Amino acid sequence: MKPLFQARSLLCAVLVLVAFAASSGENAQRYNVLFIISDDLTPTALSCYGNTVCKTPNIDRLAETGTLFTRGYCQGTYCGPSRASFMSGYYPHATGSLGYKNPRPQIGDRAMWSEHFKNNGYYAARVSKIFHMGVPTGIEEGGHGADDAASWTERFNSPGPEWKAPGTGETLEGNPDGTKPVMGGNTFVVVEADGDDSVHSDGKTAAKAVELIETKREEPFFIGVGFVRPHVPFVAPREYYEDYLPYDSMVLPPKLEGDWDDIPTPGINYKTSENMKMDIRRQKKAVGGYYASVAFLDRQVGKVLDALERSGQEDNTIVIFTSDHGYHLGEHDFWAKVSLLDESSGVPLIIRVPGKEPAVCHSLTELLDLYPTLSSLCGLPRQDRLQGKDISPMFDDPEYTVRDTVFSVAPMRKGFLLRTDDWAYIQYNEDASGGIELFDINKDLGQYTNLALNPEYASTVDRFKAQLAEKLRDVRDNDLNLPQAVN
Repeated sequence: MKPLFQARSLLCAVLVLVAFAASSGENAQRYNVLFIISDDLTPTALSCYGNTVCKTPNIDRLAETGTLFTRGYCQGTYCGPSRASFMSGYYPHATGSLGYKNPRPQIGDRAMWSEHFKNNGYYAARVSKIFHMGVPTGIEEGGHGADDAASWTERFNSPGPEWKAPGTGETLEGNPDGTKPVMGGNTFVVVEADGDDSVHSDGKTAAKAVELIETKREEPFFIGVGFVRPHVPFVAPREYYEDYLPYDSMVLPPKLEGDWDDIPTPGINYKTSENMKMDIRRQKKAVGGYYASVAFLDRQVGKVLDALERSGQEDNTIVIFTSDHGYHLGEHDFWAKVSLLDESSGVPLIIRVPGKEPAVCHSLTELLDLYPTLSSLCGLPRQDRLQGKDISPMFDDPEYTVRDTVFSVAPMRKGFLLRTDDWAYIQYNEDASGGIELFDINKDLGQYTNLALNPEYASTVDRFKAQLAEKLRDVRDNDLNLPQAVN
């Protein structure tokens, strides 16, 4: 009986270890992670999301082999708070990271997303912009910006000429008489640039990412590839503009008379056709320049995906493609980011997991979900402190849901968004003193009619107001125990 007893004891020990591994996620395969993020990219500019003008064949082929999320949302509608959020694992108001600084002082020694992988045996590399970097100035300088050194094994920057690139350029913003030269800063500028991809930051980023993917190493990798287009200035080699000329062939979104009449002042975006002094010609050129920048970005994404395929690691690598937030291209006569409407708060999100069937998922998701989800898929130890949710079941069942509401903020407007299947609720100031917007998504997908002041919807407004107050309490009820300083 002794051998049988020993066998049973051994079997029990194995079952305990299996149960422990399952509970900690450590029985999962240690996939590589290739995280590709664009800057200021609206989903509606991609053909896989329905655009019939802008050509994005490489992003499309990733979508055809992965899961395309139709309702992904950022947690901050401009670069700094969004990137600090998904990299740290906390909402912006949990840490007070509401501006452009690195969140490390707020989170202390708690591991950032890529750092968690590095701490668990991964080679972790950053190429260009993952945490915040100023565009164009920071890219011209080639510095680390608000990056976090502890998050990476190695990090690489990709300096480029940006708006100073030789070529044919025009300043579209604040230039009604056409006398301003091409200028830098957060300015709408189009430059049909001389030279090829390698001259520009994103071309250099793609080349370095290809090199890292093709490097033989024993440990799995987490490679973050941060492209800066289509962020202004709209700069790309001249060839990428050919499909979008003449600019007057570009079609602008519909313009509704009195569109802003029912919107509180903070809801009028910081960049509009009016305050940018952009006539119809310049607006159409802005769209064409944006599309050319997206086409340039798409080509760089293709180079990275091709390298992964050549390396023989495609079947062992999770690929994520997204953006830090969306972008207005003339909807409501708004331009750029910051607004909490869907064009600005929504993001493209495509994730390809080896062995999973291609799918389209309409479940509400947040960029904050990436950290816990990728950790789970790769079998890393679970961290209950994270404020995102594990959406990994969606890759087996695209109808699976983990949340009925997504939450996003626009700190410079003191704005808050609660977005559900049926409603978009936007509130300015925690006491709502800056105004409220309420849109019935089923009847008003374009978010043109604000119902917040309609007495028929008073109970809906009250419900969302209470829900927002509760959400903010939950967000701030975290393990940081830090003052909510704004940076």
